[in-house]
Amino acid sequence: MGEIWGVLAAVASSALGGTSIGATRFLVGAIDPLAIGAFRFGIGVLLLLPLALLQRRSWPTRHDWLGVAGLGLLFFAAFPVLFNASLIFTTAARGALALSTLPLLTMLVGAALGAEALTARKTAGVLITILGVSMALLSGLATAPPGAWRGDLLMIAAALCMALYSIWSKPYIRRSGPIPFTTLAMAAGAVVLITASLLRGSFAPVADFGAPQWFGAIYLGAFGAALTFYLWAFALERTTPTRVAISVTVNPIAASLVGAALLSEPLSWNLVAGIVTVFAGIWIATTQPPLAHAVAPRHALTAATLAGKACSESVLA
Repeated sequence: MGEIWGVLAAVASSALGGTSIGATRFLVGAIDPLAIGAFRFGIGVLLLLPLALLQRRSWPTRHDWLGVAGLGLLFFAAFPVLFNASLIFTTAARGALALSTLPLLTMLVGAALGAEALTARKTAGVLITILGVSMALLSGLATAPPGAWRGDLLMIAAALCMALYSIWSKPYIRRSGPIPFTTLAMAAGAVVLITASLLRGSFAPVADFGAPQWFGAIYLGAFGAALTFYLWAFALERTTPTRVAISVTVNPIAASLVGAALLSEPLSWNLVAGIVTVFAGIWIATTQPPLAHAVAPRHALTAATLAGKACSESVLA
């Protein structure tokens, strides 16, 4: 059940991330991307901090502070900067496809670092989800601006930051819990983004914010940061990094569905086919074949029988 809850939390996290794209696109016309990140993670920390203080689980120890802060800078500072920079050079569809390489990168890096085993079923599921994202974004992949490959590479670099965060953060989350870990890591990234925004004067347009802009900023902080990344850490505590990372392919699907619901964008055949393919790939990668479940009890029964036989022989002797 822990594995199932972990996968469901990861899917919910990625779906919320997809809805956050709409809020980001709305705010980008009023304030620069650096300040958007500062608002998102700054508000996220303010909302998570009381929950972290009320929890009985301990905060990361001093021995872990440097590691947690480093992971926070990797995910909550480097990742959004690379993500936003990539979209300067490439299209949203190509960027979403490049980001969907996250589960593949997580699987390969995790196997190289010995964090989790590389299996044929998991590999097939990951490749199928990437195919599903390609199908869903088919219409947007046809055109690309000159030099789009630069944006694609920047997005893959962002995905690599996320993959390393997912792999390296797991032991810290186990020791301190998802809320204290996420609060401290997000605070490290938020401090950097807020400082950079102040130095660049990125908060100047805030004086002209109206109710819609404040709603968008608060939504990003509450749902796009606090809830999204708490669920991500919750998932990492309960299942493998690759099974968590594969859920990121839901992100562009959720963004497309939000566009269809709120902007009356048509649901094309390739989007529907992509949705089905993505969830089929997630199911393949996150489940075990029936044979594996049948073999395990048989092995356990055999071991118990042999142990009992050995015990009887020792008594007779």
